[in-house]
Amino acid sequence: MFNLGKIGENKASKFLQQKGYQIIEKNFKSKFGEIDIIAKKDNLIVFVEVKTRSSKNFGSGFESVDSRKIEKIIKTANYFISVKNLHDNLLRFDVISIDQGKITHIENAFTL
Repeated sequence: MFNLGKIGENKASKFLQQKGYQIIEKNFKSKFGEIDIIAKKDNLIVFVEVKTRSSKNFGSGFESVDSRKIEKIIKTANYFISVKNLHDNLLRFDVISIDQGKITHIENAFTL
């Protein structure tokens, strides 16, 4: 079965690795929600939401990351940090939007 989301997440992972990030987790789930990619670079933990669009019918991928989704990501990230005891790391929240094959990486897309 064709799964556009998984294809996008794989492209985003490769993109991040090429930029020097280490992928430490994919599709991390908690009772609060899911984070597509968790990556690390130096002392920075980056929580990445990936949105993939094959057409412009519903706008760009990053436009679909609303306040409800952001709240779920933040709660899940806090849970991840707690469970993995990564309190001494800097945190960042990014969105990678893949629109008709074009990757846009928005660093610091939102904050705590």
